[in-house]
Amino acid sequence: MDVRHLTLLHELAERGSIVAVAAATHRTPSAVSQQLRTASREFGVDLVEPHGRGVRLTDAGRLLAGEAVAVQERLAEVEARLAEFGGSPSGVVRIAALASAAEYLLPKTCLALAGGGIEIHLDDIDVAEEDYARVAADYDIVIGHSLTGEVLPGSAHLTRSVVAREPIDVALPSGHRLAEARTIRAIDVVDDPWIGVPVGFPFDEVLRGIELSTGREAHRLQRVRDNRLVESFVAAGLGVGLVPRFTTRERPDLVLRPLADVPATRWIVALSRPDRARRAVVRRVRDTLTRVARHPDPPPRPA
Repeated sequence: MDVRHLTLLHELAERGSIVAVAAATHRTPSAVSQQLRTASREFGVDLVEPHGRGVRLTDAGRLLAGEAVAVQERLAEVEARLAEFGGSPSGVVRIAALASAAEYLLPKTCLALAGGGIEIHLDDIDVAEEDYARVAADYDIVIGHSLTGEVLPGSAHLTRSVVAREPIDVALPSGHRLAEARTIRAIDVVDDPWIGVPVGFPFDEVLRGIELSTGREAHRLQRVRDNRLVESFVAAGLGVGLVPRFTTRERPDLVLRPLADVPATRWIVALSRPDRARRAVVRRVRDTLTRVARHPDPPPRPA
């Protein structure tokens, strides 16, 4: 039994098409099709069948695809135990992370791991909360965020760990009428123009909480993804916004204030496929991420 064939079947079950598997595994569709035919001959049973313009797994194929996860996890455990004989784990770990978390987590993580034989390949991403679990198919670790807890949508089958919990503050222009207040209530700002984020992004849920708390609809002047862009619009006096505390730098033209009466904390969560999570080098990186997150550097404050 070739474990690579089990892995291929699992990829097809996860991604749904030969084209998608080929793109994810850097092979041509014809090469993937050939390997599926080879796998069918090896197991002595049809593993895929025509379906529409593509193929789908047969009952036998689904059985093997399901068992592939357990086999991959067991192999990762053996590799991790074997790595203990050689000292510290080493290798490449591919990470996808939302930029606002990566900014304070990844530089310190890379410094902590420097010289130890672990190489971090980072992609910064910014997707809706429901999409982080999907991205985990292509990376060893995905760092996403949620306002409701550690189980991001679609991530129940993934290995999850809470890296940090980060407050979300209201960003105000320095000349705002509430700039001197210690905290902000929902009713104080719901009628301001808002520099918001796209629907489905966690920070929009905080603004919806403000709306529910006050019974009023907020006016979203803009919907943008980048926190720095939110800061710039707010600093220019065009509205107020919601920003993460650990990486938002207060400037002379911008102040941050906590929300007093609406939950406004996000979970920063590391997601991995179970087989990848068991790799010793991946475990080392996840542990380091959690350790450096315990002491985030405070954002610079104006003199």
